Amino acid sequence: MLDVVVVGAGPNGLTAAVELARRGFSVAVFEARDTVGGGARTEELTLPGFRHDPCSAAHPLGINSPAFRALPLERYGLEWLQPELPMAHPFTDGTAAVLSRSVAETAASFGPRDAGPYRRLVEPFLPKWDTLVRDFMSLPLTSLPRDPVTLARFGLVGLPPSALLTRRFHDERAKTLFAGLVAHVMAPLTGLATGAVGLVFALAAHARGWPVARGGSQSISDALTAYLKDLGGTVHTDYEVKRLDDLPPARAYVFDTSPTALARIAGFGRYYEGYRYGPGVFKVDYALDGPVPWIAEQARVAGTVQIGRDSAEIGAALRAASKEGRAPDRPFMITVQPGVVDPTRAPEGKQVFWAYGHVPSGWTGDLTDAMERQLERFAPGFRDRVLARAIAGPPELAARNANYVGGDIASGAVSGLQILLRPKLTLSPYTTPHPAVFICSSATPPGPGVHGMSGHNAAKAVWRRLRQQS
Repeated sequence: MLDVVVVGAGPNGLTAAVELARRGFSVAVFEARDTVGGGARTEELTLPGFRHDPCSAAHPLGINSPAFRALPLERYGLEWLQPELPMAHPFTDGTAAVLSRSVAETAASFGPRDAGPYRRLVEPFLPKWDTLVRDFMSLPLTSLPRDPVTLARFGLVGLPPSALLTRRFHDERAKTLFAGLVAHVMAPLTGLATGAVGLVFALAAHARGWPVARGGSQSISDALTAYLKDLGGTVHTDYEVKRLDDLPPARAYVFDTSPTALARIAGFGRYYEGYRYGPGVFKVDYALDGPVPWIAEQARVAGTVQIGRDSAEIGAALRAASKEGRAPDRPFMITVQPGVVDPTRAPEGKQVFWAYGHVPSGWTGDLTDAMERQLERFAPGFRDRVLARAIAGPPELAARNANYVGGDIASGAVSGLQILLRPKLTLSPYTTPHPAVFICSSATPPGPGVHGMSGHNAAKAVWRRLRQQS
């Protein structure tokens, strides 16, 4: 009998497996796809030699993750590459606000009236960032806060909606960039704790940047897998699990899946019926004949570029997808251009480019034209650089990754109480009705992103249970 079986070889499942194997437990991972990775994969989606990330691409939470930082992943091939600028938000006048490693440079890009308010917002937290991020990403009750005072101060600032937090800014440049940060988790700007979302992304950039992984996001998953195998763990791909009886006997089962899939496989009936999924995304991976022709110089050297004219346009796009059930006319877009720092991703002189916009859950339309019209506003001539496209709407994304129900890459709505308490209103989110079954996916705290902390936190719950049985 194995100690632990993990279902799903995404970053959280692999991290949970590693954490348990490090503590001497026998671990086996079972993955339905023919490769490991989940939301951290790299594939040739368009043309030979163009290596795209089908889901995650830039990793501010990955490089800042307490779980990843405690593992020797660099020994197994993971190399973080830092663009000159972590992120830029261009405007139609050819200028841009930026999120730089430097607080001063970031503040200066907002203009004189908002430089001071921005510095006063972020500078109190930066010296204590490592402790804060550990406390923030380990809640609830997987460990006691190391710095409860700073965590409480952060909560006072971040728990209100981001729309309230940005009232401290006078001009649109800072408000727009911050609105874009919140939109990374597809949350309406008026939602609970959305201020914390934007603040975490900003602090992460100042602390360690928004890097890409050399060779693509697959290298994160491959490094975790290689380390797991060195620890004695095994990984089985092309193994779809439809019920618990499909798995070998084990003392514990850990699922890196959606709550919906777990309920179906484990026979939990309607246990997770209150769990809500959010809007989907429409994603296009481009093979380009050269760099994106941004008007704003800052966008040409940024790893991530946000696209939205102002905070009102961003808010309208989010409302259309999440509240009104329609695709926005002018979608807010998150784009990543790994080629500004990683020449291995495309043939010499060419580029890969990653872009998505928000759409309603399960939407079956085509957003390509609307996305490219948006891009042309900030990078005239973009369409002339396109060699090939790989298009994936919500149905295609859900088919590639069963965790993305309705195309929701956050694996659950990041709104209301569910932004903090997911997948159930409980203080033990990683446990289930079955004492030997656990969940560790992005549907559990701290939520979406390639950071492994959901797996890390779930592993703590598992080894406590196994230790009690010894």
